[in-house]
Amino acid sequence: MTNRKVNVAVVGATGAVGQAMIQTLVRRNFPYTSLKLLASARSAGQQIAVGDQWLTVEEATPEAFEGIDIALFSAGGDVSLRLAPEAVKRGALVIDNTSAFRMHNDVPLVVPEVNAHAIDRHQGIIANPNCSTIQMVVALKPLYDHYGISRVIVSTYQAASGAGAKAIEDLLSTSRQFLQGENMEAHVLPVSKLPNHYPLGFNVLPQIDVFEENGFTKEEMKMVNETRKIFEDDSIAVTPTAVRVPVVYGHSEAVYVETKKPFVLDDVKKLLQQAQGVIVQDDPQAQLYPQAIQAAGELDVFVGRVRQDLDVPNGLSMWVVADNILKGAAWNAIQIAEIWLSKAGL
Repeated sequence: MTNRKVNVAVVGATGAVGQAMIQTLVRRNFPYTSLKLLASARSAGQQIAVGDQWLTVEEATPEAFEGIDIALFSAGGDVSLRLAPEAVKRGALVIDNTSAFRMHNDVPLVVPEVNAHAIDRHQGIIANPNCSTIQMVVALKPLYDHYGISRVIVSTYQAASGAGAKAIEDLLSTSRQFLQGENMEAHVLPVSKLPNHYPLGFNVLPQIDVFEENGFTKEEMKMVNETRKIFEDDSIAVTPTAVRVPVVYGHSEAVYVETKKPFVLDDVKKLLQQAQGVIVQDDPQAQLYPQAIQAAGELDVFVGRVRQDLDVPNGLSMWVVADNILKGAAWNAIQIAEIWLSKAGL
């Protein structure tokens, strides 16, 4: 795949997505010559298993990017804003998993199955979209290409892991407390920095991130703005409702689409079956449909429950599931890196 040395750095190496990035690099036999693991000063010195070797985590500083070709960032927006330009200044391509640069006009927002061509426009930084956006646009891509899309209404059912390790701990602890008849003590969700916290165990929370003045949450508005940017089409109407559910890994989405052109349902299913990165699981008689617990650990986006609206001729509903840590973050970033290497002829 490459004829020269490729030096890779993972920023946020001790976090859930950082760990998944490392594992995915190994899983894909990514052709790096050296791999540098970076994190905060308090994490420096930790040992992390990478394949059959152990690497030591170093502190993420501007100087740490000397000689780095690809820097994969997943350490929070503040870290990206501070260090990504430093990495670019030293010659690295930054693939950033935070929201820091997603809506910058000069930063491509890329889902390889949808808009790989945008990689060519990068000026040192390429952004990963939000996890809930990624899986939705992968499923929408064949519909957009063949029929056009005028409107999307989506309800997400998002796993605790999307809010980090502490949210997973809260889910597990509040579930145990509920089962033992104890008072449930929540400390993280829906938003750790807000005063009110609610249990996720045996519960559903209709809030992900903070509310904006229009009544939508920041997470929901990400889906609106990122979908339009990825498709380069501001005419798409997107109405999202983002919900946190008691699942550890795997986001699920109920997606309703109104197409510009009429479609035949069988043709839609064939298009989805042929789409890159999509696995169709759609056999109602056999009770076959995507499930979060089965998508966990997988790289693809799973689509099922594909059906035409009862009243709107151009209306279509489907159920879309993916591993939010892999396709929703780490794998999408590694895909971008693989394509960049290929395009660069390295």
